[in-house]
Amino acid sequence: MKIYAALSLDAFLADTSHQLSAGELLALQFEHDAYYLSEPKTESLLAVISGTANNLQGVICRATKGTLEAVQDWPSSASLAHLAQVLAAPVLDLAAGVALVPVVIPKPWGREIWYTGIEVRGQAGVGNEELSTPLPWLLSLLPERFANGKPAALTLLKVLDPLPDEVFGDLYFEMHERKQEVYVVTHVDPKAWPTGEGGIRFGFCPAKRAEFSTDEDFKASYRDAVSRYEQVRRQIDAKLDTIKQAEGLDVNAPASPLQLRHWLHYIESSLQQEEQRRRQYMDSFVQVLPLAVGDVVKVPCYTPHSLLHGVRTVEFQTPVYERKILAFAQKVLTQSEWDTDAALAKINVTCPSPAKFSGAASDGLELVSEQIVDFDDFEVWRLRAVNACEFDLAGASSYQLIMAVTGQQALGQHLLGAEQAMLIPANACSGTLIRLEKGAVTLLARPKNAID
Repeated sequence: MKIYAALSLDAFLADTSHQLSAGELLALQFEHDAYYLSEPKTESLLAVISGTANNLQGVICRATKGTLEAVQDWPSSASLAHLAQVLAAPVLDLAAGVALVPVVIPKPWGREIWYTGIEVRGQAGVGNEELSTPLPWLLSLLPERFANGKPAALTLLKVLDPLPDEVFGDLYFEMHERKQEVYVVTHVDPKAWPTGEGGIRFGFCPAKRAEFSTDEDFKASYRDAVSRYEQVRRQIDAKLDTIKQAEGLDVNAPASPLQLRHWLHYIESSLQQEEQRRRQYMDSFVQVLPLAVGDVVKVPCYTPHSLLHGVRTVEFQTPVYERKILAFAQKVLTQSEWDTDAALAKINVTCPSPAKFSGAASDGLELVSEQIVDFDDFEVWRLRAVNACEFDLAGASSYQLIMAVTGQQALGQHLLGAEQAMLIPANACSGTLIRLEKGAVTLLARPKNAID
């Protein structure tokens, strides 16, 4: 089989002199910019394509001496599935959509599960649990179809899975200047929240603000409370680091609440009591909103927030990795200093209004759709099947992300369980339908910078 050199499959097919032939394989060698690694590099990749526009399949692997020789020796009329076995790579449906294979990122408060995350700490994949291909490889092969020509700007889909332990499972109280995000609550741990209602720290407490004559006085008092808490926090963290070092452990690696509680037995109770007292006073400045399964939280820029322990959420966000941490009830493992002053200089102290949906719309009384967020760069819809129905994903001018929340649903041959997700290409082939059984709920995200 002949191997062509190309910038991407999108570029190759845009050249009218190149046509796909049904029943024959096409091999491409292309360069991938691994910008997300700690030491960025260019990787040479190999893709073998089969089918036509409405039934396009592909396999992607590294272009090594062995893979290049295997593909060159493979007959162009042979089976793509058999070649995929030789290359130990999954066959991807490039016309209707690919299943996302998430990567788990440990956090001091629990874990994040990235479905489209591409960063030095980890990269999501596509394929299945047995065989997967790095997502950024697919985006290099078909940047227009799967990322609107901007792979680094792909909408970030992830799950936040905080530990159910009070304090240890609370997220950073942080603020974003550019990153926009929306949370959809999928589970509230009954042991952490017996009533079924958890919460999120969201902005500042109006009653507490009313105690001060100006917002500047309020922020100054809050800053003093954070400073006083940070002093005792750092004392405890330094003692915990000493204990970790004595046990030969990495001081910047996450530890379980059970392990932390064991180590805290070696720290004087008076210091721990002071930490609790100062933390409670610091938190009195902050508003807590109740959250139950199905609730949606839109987080505007400049609004400080912190999801509480045991509240699991699906999150769609702008793929901008920036934040300013105001405070945290544990050691921050990824940076040495908090960003309290920088955040307070720009923060919105006015309590944001609760998110409002655009209103439910019905399609023949079979499907209810709600636009749960309308950000500058993407929008998210929640689809609920009143009765068994289908939702057409074909022909959209941009890629789409779907995440199953609950109920039985499928896209093509892919049965979608809870928190399983797929990436649908722009101009997906006819027949690209998500089938929803009665009561099924799914989330659908679309970018706004659609292909011209």
